[in-house]
Amino acid sequence: MLNRSECVRFRAFAGPADFAAMVACANASFAADQTGFFRTVDDVARDYASFTECVPERDVWIAEVGAEIAGYVRAWHWTQADGLQLYGQFGVVAPQWRRRGIGAALHFWLESRQREMALAYRSAPRHAHHAFVTQGETARATLLEKAGYRPERYFFTMVRPTLDAVADFALPPRLEVRPVQPDHFRAIWDAHTRAFRTHWGFSSPDEADYQRWQVSQVFQPHLWQVAWDVQTGEVAGQVRAYVDEVWNAANGRKRGWTEFISVGESWRRRGLARALISLSLRAQEAAGMEESALGVDGQNLDGANRVYEDCGFIVARRNCIFRKPLELGEAR
Repeated sequence: MLNRSECVRFRAFAGPADFAAMVACANASFAADQTGFFRTVDDVARDYASFTECVPERDVWIAEVGAEIAGYVRAWHWTQADGLQLYGQFGVVAPQWRRRGIGAALHFWLESRQREMALAYRSAPRHAHHAFVTQGETARATLLEKAGYRPERYFFTMVRPTLDAVADFALPPRLEVRPVQPDHFRAIWDAHTRAFRTHWGFSSPDEADYQRWQVSQVFQPHLWQVAWDVQTGEVAGQVRAYVDEVWNAANGRKRGWTEFISVGESWRRRGLARALISLSLRAQEAAGMEESALGVDGQNLDGANRVYEDCGFIVARRNCIFRKPLELGEAR
């Protein structure tokens, strides 16, 4: 616990002046948990400017000791396609301030704030607190379990440790990969959304999501591999790879990310995903990368894990989504 000379003060987010201390706290927490994550002030400023379901001045709560941010939490909300109203959370405590009750106090505030949020969505059939916990965040997982959360779904981080010997998977007939042009963006976005409609946890994106996508760090069309049906002119499948230069610099790696992989229902089970992934890996190598990674639902019903293994990826981390029912009428 804190001693008398270490008085903790809890307060709301005060604006961009907080970013540097928040980044220092988050990066210290990431390093202690060996998550590999790393943030910069520019990253946080960009993200906070784009939030639509989170108002930082009322949805962020900070624990401060002296001039140092010891920890903070952030709450937001969204709706799954099946009507489930979810209340997401981000929380970090710097390692030197752990085991002093700060994390529990921040989490108590966060749940209370989420119960307030839920009052605006009384008509939703169900509500739940939702937390994504990366392998290594054992203290956070323990806190959540003590608070009544239970594992809901596991997601894997898979890594291809080298870009050597990439298998040559041919494109199926009547499909072709074309260089991405600006007038393709909407079709690419819509095709990916359609392909994921039946996936666990799907939430329909809106126009604001589409606009944010085009200015996000993952928007790197020069690396994308998009297959078109030459007869219908439709997007059949895609792999939208990207390079996170900040992550690479922080971790001393040259890693690309083979992400946003989807195949439309009409073109599945024909080898298209493998073909696009192999092209994507070669594009990442040409961009100077030496390895690649991706995230996948550990319970994916379309055989994605097997496809990625065929392409040389192996499981490196086992991450977990924790959820806890949120009952209306609990706001304090």
